[in-house]
Amino acid sequence: MNYRVEYKNSIDAKEDFWEEKSRDLPWIKEPTKTLTVGADGFPSWFDGGSLNTCYACLDHHVDAGRGDQDALIFDSPVSNTIETYSYSELRDRVARVAGSLQELGVTKGAVVIIYMPMIPEAVISMLACARIGAIHSVVFGGFAPEELCLRIDDAKPEVILSASCGIEFERIIPYQPLIREALRLAKHQPKAVVIKSRKEMPAPDLGPAELDWDLWEGNSTPVDCVALPSRHPLYILYTSGTTGKPKGIVRDNGGHAVALKYSMKAVYDVQEGDVFWAASDVGWVVGHSYIVYGPLLAGCTTVLYEGKPVKTPDAGAFWRVISQHRVKVFFVAPTAIRAIRKEDSQGKLIERYDISGLESQFVAGERLDPATYRWLVQHLKIPVIDHWWQTETGWPVCSSFPGMQELDTREGSCGKPCPGWDVMALDEEGTIQDPGEEGSLVFGSPLPPGALLTVWGDEKRFHDSYWKRFPGFYLTGDSGFLDSDGFVYVMGRTDDVINVAGHRLSTGRMEEVLAADSAVAECAVVAKKDPDKGEIPVGFVILNLGLNTKEEEVFQSLVKLMRESVGAFANFKLVFFVEKLPKTRSGKILRRLLRSMIEKETYSIPSTIEDPGVIKHIEKVLSQSAP
Repeated sequence: MNYRVEYKNSIDAKEDFWEEKSRDLPWIKEPTKTLTVGADGFPSWFDGGSLNTCYACLDHHVDAGRGDQDALIFDSPVSNTIETYSYSELRDRVARVAGSLQELGVTKGAVVIIYMPMIPEAVISMLACARIGAIHSVVFGGFAPEELCLRIDDAKPEVILSASCGIEFERIIPYQPLIREALRLAKHQPKAVVIKSRKEMPAPDLGPAELDWDLWEGNSTPVDCVALPSRHPLYILYTSGTTGKPKGIVRDNGGHAVALKYSMKAVYDVQEGDVFWAASDVGWVVGHSYIVYGPLLAGCTTVLYEGKPVKTPDAGAFWRVISQHRVKVFFVAPTAIRAIRKEDSQGKLIERYDISGLESQFVAGERLDPATYRWLVQHLKIPVIDHWWQTETGWPVCSSFPGMQELDTREGSCGKPCPGWDVMALDEEGTIQDPGEEGSLVFGSPLPPGALLTVWGDEKRFHDSYWKRFPGFYLTGDSGFLDSDGFVYVMGRTDDVINVAGHRLSTGRMEEVLAADSAVAECAVVAKKDPDKGEIPVGFVILNLGLNTKEEEVFQSLVKLMRESVGAFANFKLVFFVEKLPKTRSGKILRRLLRSMIEKETYSIPSTIEDPGVIKHIEKVLSQSAP
């Protein structure tokens, strides 16, 4: 494959391009039409075709003689467990759980909520739903009852699949009380809650509608895959927004499978039998696409990791997994690497392990700051590829492409558009920006296979959220620009722009400047109202461990850097040194919360927050040092 040829064909001859890619899937019935654009302007991919995603992920490989190959490696340092499942073993367990679901009355089109930690049963549950045409909705394990309640009432599941507990470091999180409270709050009540009892905290008792997973699965009759129309929903995944009701993103079976299988080769350059590891959670889109479906569609071995980048047991945890399981391609969020870098700034722990099998390092989920990029390049000595996508897109929008002989990378850029994605930056009037000019990043329509179909139960919200602002263009909500060579630079959310005395400044750019200082482990920049300037930037900075430098010296250095890199007009004069930043469980910094805290506005702690204790710490810092 050649990137330039692939990309041109994907834009100029969309239907022919995706028809060719669709042939890589084991269709039950071949599509009669590759692309149909409806009266509303939205695409329908592979009409007339039927398939089953579970079959394409498991049975197809078994039928092709690869049943003994490793499909899933479960690595859990928090429970001291490593388990390996072959394609045959995984298929057999999935078939039994699918049969168990049917015995509970779950039929094609019914919704099943999966509320689980990172254990094999989470993956098995997803594939079992796909096997019988049920629509799964995975909810991040440990979400507060209110958040789970919102999703129960919106998705209206027939059944909830869960576990007795999750494990974080040495802390055990009981799930049963959370589920029971969510159901007490919810209007909708499922038929049953099935609970996998874990040895770290066995389920103490079972209520009237609660079932023991092991008995439930053990007494079932395995079932075969059912044929599903291409457009039949595969899953609902709720966005982890910090405010408002979460949006239930709907993904189809056909387009999703075609796009993901294509991406495994074109973007990640992996083949059947390669070991692929995405260090994420199945509760997020990365977990859906690149822990479960993408690697299994491609016939790879995928790693399911229950642990953290640090403290399980140390900042060498990731390198141990890569070495032990011979990982070829690794995918992680920058925030995880920053946590490792903070504790092992010299990369000494990397030297303990043989990671020679690792060929490329991918990062996504948030902007990759140059300091973290340079640290990875220095210590891994392999291509480090920043790429950009969203829950809504389902697969990468921009990247570099080892599978298409296109490995050109530029610091600060997430690469070039992937085939199928027509990326532009628009100004406020909807005019395409010149190279280098920042604007709202949008995608031309029709969106390629794998993109969201709609918002579950709310077509109006789908239209208003993504299509209303610039008719005919999908609004990403991100700000950025393209350079003269087509490289895309994502600078931050469109609401993360600071207007200082008429100068519109990107928080992403300012964070990039701060992160370039060797003393800085992590940072965030937000806006503060100012009577003279309108707004001024405020920095929140985490320092690297083991520094002898005083905070005042670092402060002076940061102010100087900002003046030199952005300009004196940025008016950067306020920095708070903190131990942690408030983040969602998916690793996104809660900048809106930081702004509210600075302005002394009334705020609530989002249920999506990873560590609520960080709020008291920041409140204390602000009270001690705020002017």
